[in-house]
Amino acid sequence: MVIKSQQLLVGVSLALSYPVAAQDNNIEHVVVTGEAQPAIVLSPKNAVIDGPFGKDKNLTEIARSVSSISADMLEQLSIDDLQDVLTLVPNTYSASGFGAPSLPTIRGQLGELFQQGMRRQAGNNGFGIPLSFNSVGQIDVVKGAPSVILGSSQRNGGFVNLNNKVASLSGTEIKFQANAGSWQHYRGQLDVNTVIEEGKSALRVSAEYIDNDSYYDFSGFQSEDVFVTFHLLPDSKSSWDISFEYYDVDFTDNAGINRPTQNLIDHGLYITGQGVQPNGSQVPGAFAVVSPTAEVEIPRSTVLTDPDNINNAQTLVFHSTYQRELNTIHSLTNRSYFQYLDREEIAQNSFVEIIDGAKSAQNRLEIHSIWRAEQQTTWGIDLRYNDVLGYSQFTTEADLPIDLLGSIEQRRIPLTDAQKARLVELRPGVYVSPGANYDIDDDGINDFSLSDTTDSTTWQTGLFVEQESEWSERFSTTIGLRADHYDVEARDALAPQGQIAAQDSYSTWLYSGSASARFKLTDAMVSYATYSYNEATSNSMGGGTVLGADNKINPLNFATENTLYELGLKYSPAGTPWYADASIFEQTRSLRNRDGSNTGIVAKGFEAQVFYQGEAFWANLGYSYLDARYDNSASAQDSQQVADAFDNSRPDIIQGTGIGAPNFAGFEASNQRVQGIPQQTVSANLGYQIFDNWDVSGSAIYSKSYPLDYLATVLIRDQITININTTLALSEQSSLRLEVHNLTNETNWRPVFEGGYFGSTLVFPELPRNVQLTYTYNFKA
Repeated sequence: MVIKSQQLLVGVSLALSYPVAAQDNNIEHVVVTGEAQPAIVLSPKNAVIDGPFGKDKNLTEIARSVSSISADMLEQLSIDDLQDVLTLVPNTYSASGFGAPSLPTIRGQLGELFQQGMRRQAGNNGFGIPLSFNSVGQIDVVKGAPSVILGSSQRNGGFVNLNNKVASLSGTEIKFQANAGSWQHYRGQLDVNTVIEEGKSALRVSAEYIDNDSYYDFSGFQSEDVFVTFHLLPDSKSSWDISFEYYDVDFTDNAGINRPTQNLIDHGLYITGQGVQPNGSQVPGAFAVVSPTAEVEIPRSTVLTDPDNINNAQTLVFHSTYQRELNTIHSLTNRSYFQYLDREEIAQNSFVEIIDGAKSAQNRLEIHSIWRAEQQTTWGIDLRYNDVLGYSQFTTEADLPIDLLGSIEQRRIPLTDAQKARLVELRPGVYVSPGANYDIDDDGINDFSLSDTTDSTTWQTGLFVEQESEWSERFSTTIGLRADHYDVEARDALAPQGQIAAQDSYSTWLYSGSASARFKLTDAMVSYATYSYNEATSNSMGGGTVLGADNKINPLNFATENTLYELGLKYSPAGTPWYADASIFEQTRSLRNRDGSNTGIVAKGFEAQVFYQGEAFWANLGYSYLDARYDNSASAQDSQQVADAFDNSRPDIIQGTGIGAPNFAGFEASNQRVQGIPQQTVSANLGYQIFDNWDVSGSAIYSKSYPLDYLATVLIRDQITININTTLALSEQSSLRLEVHNLTNETNWRPVFEGGYFGSTLVFPELPRNVQLTYTYNFKA
């Protein structure tokens, strides 16, 4: 499959014209400022941010909290998924995402994922598909809702913008990497850059293969990724970048360990006994009650997985960025994007999520107008299309009744005839919810169970303008406005036999705006104040839109309001190895609940980071404080508390309530602290070049104790993770790198899913100490 993918991608890319303006512009920008980049970039000080806030901005020119992670930082700090971003970026602590995080978490909220400045399809909330970093050359992390240039989206805690690798216009470069790690983890990557016409066009191909066994039971990860990018300078005034990526992955939906009592967190002790439903069945189901039989130590590798689960995804992504200088005032940037996604999960616990084709296409035309040095405008039009056909079923899941130390059969949920009658058979033995509800027997009661099944199409048209004004050498402002028109159609993808498929359409305008001011306190220090207002959409599987219980599109899906107030300082003294920034903020947003309603959240906090990069020593330190609370809003959880799953027959083990679980608890409006998020985190990284051919570095992350569930009956204690690594250059072309993760072998935990819904049900055991060895070979001609 990899060979075929490479042939296809190379053939398509050669047929297309492609250039790389972004990083060429970045290099030019650095030269203009007079500060040369070091050979290895381990500080964001000279990073150039292109797209979200206009053309080629440095960090001090952006009145938002922004962190930029270079390719060198990604490699040096072993950042290979979105969860690892916390190593460098304050306020990015995240849940495990069922073992495969697909979206960032920023300031305690799900964030959006962009690539080349275009919103990328990531599946369903934080539970989507894993992300390969094979194509990534730089990561920019921005706090708060997307800018007016990027437009209205679905998640507003912040966003990550992935900047693609680019092809160099000088010389041939080949980089080969081979990794081997604990539990039979293997990875290989070949990255080849070749010049087609010196100074004019170049091609770069990067292929990655991963084959990982796992520490966890019945788990694994296998993926193939091929990325091809072409860079073209058609003339002295234009550039064109085209990239094409294919990703195929088989992975495990890892739900962690159920029954998260305080004894499990503190001592690794698990309560045994299979739950019994009110009808006497021992198949896991709603309101099942467990009579505890014992409390025993559970291996942390024993998690809620099943050897017969099916879980895979395939996606194809295309990007094009064309830039042209029109005249001395105006320049043009046209960004195009297309993605196709298939995903299939069929789990033995009755959970089903199948995306049978999600197609996303977008084109944004940006005009950059420099009227004079003090007045600049970015304006344009943005068109986006999303079409998704998907089927899901999550109404019969039940995790708390399962005795994880029992047999595999005790984890499985075969559907009863009554449950099947409320679903539709998609294929033999696979039952999913219909995409609408129907009253077949005319008794006034709907007869089906709804999930996220959808066949929906969305057209989004956005108009935007952002004005930058320098009123003096020290004071400047930026004001942005945007309007997005949504035109949505949703249909039942699988109506029950004999029923006419329900459908509905809806259209509306959503608005966003921002205003910021920057004041230079000194040549090295800039202060800023920002206000942002954003109207956003809720989302379901594949970014689609579902029909509600009344078979209508709920207008509340288009009424998610988000605000941001932020004050900050940025310190970037010229000619020194230092960079630092700090900000305080208040951010509000709405969280979509499982039933489609929205819950208000208000997050207040402080964050700071400082970087130093000298000739032989580099270091950075990050700190974040976050107070995230429900904004006088109701909330929901799988069960009120873990004790609901147990009766009180063994009070020496647990004082059970006997209510039964799951019981789909709802909590009244409150200002309760949001569960599953630490209030404070600290991260530190440092490295030292001992000799010309030998360096060592390490990182540490500390998180303060926080409640796992809404009622705070279980706490995740203070935790620390320490990683170290060392690299030895064997020759000018080759090196060997050893990494040790979780050096002190901590027994750390984290939530399984964002939003706290499973806080009383599941908890994820992090990996014990593990090692990885990497061999790298570089060739340049």
